[in-house]
Parts: sequence; structure tokens; C-alpha cells
Amino acid sequence: MKTSLKIIIVEDSEDDAELFVKELRRGGFEPLWKRVDNSIDLVMALRGAVDMVLSDYTMPHFDGLTALKTCREISPDVPYIFVSGTMGEERAIESLQNGATDYVLKDGLIRLNPAVRRALRENDERRARKSVEEQFVQAQKMEVVGRLAGSVAHDFNNILSVILGYNQSVLAQLGPEHPARNHAEEVKHAANHGVGLTRQLLSFSRKQPFQPVVLNMGKVVAEMNPILTRLVDEDVVLSIVEGKDLGAVEADAGYIGQILLNLVVNARDAMPRGGRIIIETNNARFDKDSGPDLFDPPLVGNYVVLSVTDTGTGMSEEVKARLFEPFFTTKSKGNGTGLGLATCQKMVKQCGGHLDIQSKIDQGTTVRMYLPQSTRKAPVPLASVSEGPPPRGTETLLLVEDEPSVRRLAGDVLKSLGYKVLSAADGQDGLSEAQEHLGGRIHLVITDVVMPRMGGKDMAEWLKAMFPAIKILYTSGYTEDAIVRHGELEAGVEFLAKPYLPDTLARKVREVLDRNNRNK
Repeated sequence: MKTSLKIIIVEDSEDDAELFVKELRRGGFEPLWKRVDNSIDLVMALRGAVDMVLSDYTMPHFDGLTALKTCREISPDVPYIFVSGTMGEERAIESLQNGATDYVLKDGLIRLNPAVRRALRENDERRARKSVEEQFVQAQKMEVVGRLAGSVAHDFNNILSVILGYNQSVLAQLGPEHPARNHAEEVKHAANHGVGLTRQLLSFSRKQPFQPVVLNMGKVVAEMNPILTRLVDEDVVLSIVEGKDLGAVEADAGYIGQILLNLVVNARDAMPRGGRIIIETNNARFDKDSGPDLFDPPLVGNYVVLSVTDTGTGMSEEVKARLFEPFFTTKSKGNGTGLGLATCQKMVKQCGGHLDIQSKIDQGTTVRMYLPQSTRKAPVPLASVSEGPPPRGTETLLLVEDEPSVRRLAGDVLKSLGYKVLSAADGQDGLSEAQEHLGGRIHLVITDVVMPRMGGKDMAEWLKAMFPAIKILYTSGYTEDAIVRHGELEAGVEFLAKPYLPDTLARKVREVLDRNNRNK
């Protein structure tokens, strides 16, 4: 079978061009060729797909070096071989110095096929090296993103803790009909969006811990409905179709929520003039012959399928081929991070599932997530532990937090619940506060992990040596999983992740104080 070869022949002689083509056919090629003899025709020809350029050196109205320069400007990676009868050694060296791949004399065309094959092989090797280099650069970029996500998360979650904390206090004081309540709700919605974005970055950089539980996908979607409805515009109709007797899946509920949010936002953005979004959940069973031929290895067994379909603009094959590339986005500048689908794919894989996207231009898009069914049943939801007023106490607490706004918020919350609160800005200040309070007992230390001068872990070790019965509750904008893996804390310590709500802080403090009462 002959090898197809798309070539441009820069040659003023039709007969010579025919000789080149004949020799290529003899060597096992099937040339698709075009002859040009001026710069305008060459530029037009280079706009198409080209595998090779063969060029004479001397022509009446055009010259090979000018043609070579034009080719290198438009298609720098296309192999360029001179085939000339007037090319001496000096001209050959000059042509190679200017970017030519090789040269062949017209009275020695027996060298043409070996030269072409070598040029094609070397070009393939260059492309492979370039691809590896690009992957290496991309890997470095991902490492930078991971480090950036971890460092930014700490400060960002401190800010969100303050916003969400005071917002909860404001909402508690505003009645349902208060004119400012909608504004406060919007602040809460924006802050929660920030929490989701932080979680997305941490998940993408693998700093977010994976916490699988048994879930009913239909219930997860139903609980997300109010949030999803707020995301879409008035000219978009959002419908949810829940399958019957849905099987359970084992996944991280936060992951599923984040995936659903990303898919609905993408669907909304694909319909600038409105349309319809349909979210469906179904059971599916596949055997080795009936499963979709989209995955390798193929799907086999029982699955729960979550699909999001829109009637939007759809995508071309070129766009679909790059959908899961980090930082790739078709959205306008400022309207997309390029992390959404890449993060979704990573989350789905962590849940043991598969993600598939079907789309056609002007016919919309369907994204399907396949998660294996669990043999365990989803638990019946219990009454929320956050119902009712937050628990109170009278114990003495040492609050160590380097961010002043977070320290003030947490201190005000705990004092309002009856606790005596000592405050410190870092580990060294915390030790000083504890030493000044030697006459009284400190029941619990609430401390950030990462702080200037002295971190929470070092301070806690000193305090434990002085007061063996003291209890420690760590907080951090980094995830517990990331902190433990980096050696900051031992597994199993008491930990409260930022951002946290005042009620969450109150219940966690009471929980830690009440645990192992014999130490009181």
C-alpha cells in the first residue's frame, strides 16, 4: 500500500515536476501535488495541508532561497528539499544554513526517495519531542497551580470565614420580609461560590481529600435544584427527570455537587439566547457486548447515569478533542478558568466513574457521567445536627489565630455563648497567654495550624507538656488531608476546616469539650 504524500513542487518546468512525481511513486509514495513557480501561488498553496516541499534552486522568475524563506515564515515545520541541477556545494551549504532539510541533484534522483523518507522520519521525531516538551511544561504548570491553590486557599478561606460568619449573624437578625434580606442572601450565595471555587482548585491539585459515602443520585440532584435554578437565566428552562428505583453509588457528595454545578453553568453559557437544560438520572446495565464503545476497557456491570443535556450551540470536533485540557476554554476572557471540565473528569475518575460528552454544532450537547452502582444502600437521612440553637458553655478557651478578622469573629461568637475567651495572634503569644493564666484552667485551645513566628502544632506540644489535660482543636484554610500528609499534624487530631460558620464552630467546640469528660 502506497503512502499518501501532500507536496508542493516549486519548479518552473512541468516536465521536471513530473519526473519528481514519477520517482516518488516508484519509491512507494502516492503524491497529491501542486506545482507553483511564483511567490503568490506558493503562499496560497502553503495555506493548505502540506507534508513536504520540493524546490528547484534557480528559476527564471523565482528563486529557491526566497521560496525557502516564505515557507519557513508560513510553515516552519514542513520539510523543504532542494532538487536542482545547478546547485553547487557552496549553495547547498547556504541552503541548509537557511533552513532547508536536504538537497538532491536532478541527475541523481535515485537519492530523492531516501531523502524524503529521512526528512519525514526526522520531522515525526521532532513533533514527538515537541509533544513531550509541551507535556513537561504542562506538568510544571500543573505543579505550580497545585502549590498556588494550597497557599491561596489558606488566606482565601480566612476571608470567607469572616464573610460567611458575619453574614449568618446578619441573616439571623433580618426577618423574611426585610428589604435587605435579599442582599444578604446574595452575599451568602457569592461567598458559597467562593467556597466551591476553592474546593475545585484543591480538588484539581489533589489537595482536597476524597470522602466517599453511599448516595442516592436522585436525592443529590433534587437537593441541588434550588441552587441550579438560581444559576440559569429566566430564558432557560431547567428540567429534572429522575429515574425509577435508582441504585446507590459511592462517591463524594461535594464532588457530585461541584460536577453538577460545572455542567449546568457550561450548558447555560452555551445558550446565550435561552433554551432548555435537562438533568436526567437512570440505571443502566452493561455486559461486554452491550456497553457503550466509548471507553477502554468497556463498561461492564450496573451503573447509575447522570446526564446533562442542553439545546445550545454545540461543539466542533476540534473543540471536543481539547475539552479536558487544563486551562482550555471557549469562553470569553474573564468568563472561564478552563479548569471546569478537567476538574470534573478528575473527580469522576476518583469516584470510579467515567465521563462522556456528545455534541454537534447547533444541535446541543449531552454530558453523561457513569458511576458504578454500590451494593450498599443509601442511608436514610437523619435530622440535621445543626437544627436548634448552638450549644453554650462556661469553660475557658484559648483562641490562637493570626488573622485579626477571623480572631475577632470567633471570639465574639464564643463569648456570646458564655465561654471565657483568651486571644492570641500566634503560637508565641499563645504560650504567653497560657503562662499568664496559670492560676486558672484552660479547657480548650482553638488554634490555626500555620502562623508566623510559631505554628499551632509547636505551640500545642509546649502546652501539652505544661498542661497534660488540655484539649486542642486545630483550624486551617488548608484541608486536613493536605496538612496530615505534609507532616504538620498526626492523623486523628481534632480539626475544623475553614471557612466555617459560627454555628459550626460552636458545635465543634462543644463536641471536643464533651468528649472524654474524665479528663475534666
